Amino acid sequence: MSHCESVGSSVLTTSLESWQRHFDVNARAAWLLIRAVAGRLPVLEAPAPPVARIVALTSDHTANNLPYAASKGALDRIVIASAVELADRGVRANVVNPGPIDTGWMTDDIRATGVAATPAGRLGTGRDTADLVRFLFSDAGSWVNAQLLHSSGGFHTS
Repeated sequence: MSHCESVGSSVLTTSLESWQRHFDVNARAAWLLIRAVAGRLPVLEAPAPPVARIVALTSDHTANNLPYAASKGALDRIVIASAVELADRGVRANVVNPGPIDTGWMTDDIRATGVAATPAGRLGTGRDTADLVRFLFSDAGSWVNAQLLHSSGGFHTS
């Protein structure tokens, strides 16, 4: 899952409508999708290899983007709870925080700030994220479960 609503606002400037829209898109939609898919999976008689995998993309952005941050935090908890609650259906579920990935939305100033704040010395790429997701969906990644993984070159938002 790689969907999101992101409209910057703070504790004092976030409207109720914006708060609700962020939670509808970033948390509620994921929960409804997981519930719909998992409801079709049978309970397994014994532990078995995974039959379904969930990977959601999240963020640790907080200040000046409150509804986005709060709703992504809810997404994290929904996915991690799914790993535990749906284990008897063969579900493995993880959350990936890819850090700053320039997919065309960044200004030159944002790019420079992101690079300076990343010990790896560069911004992430879509391929960096895709490689981790591919691993999590592979047999080699089947032991990784109920994790919030930071694949961010060391970047952390303060």
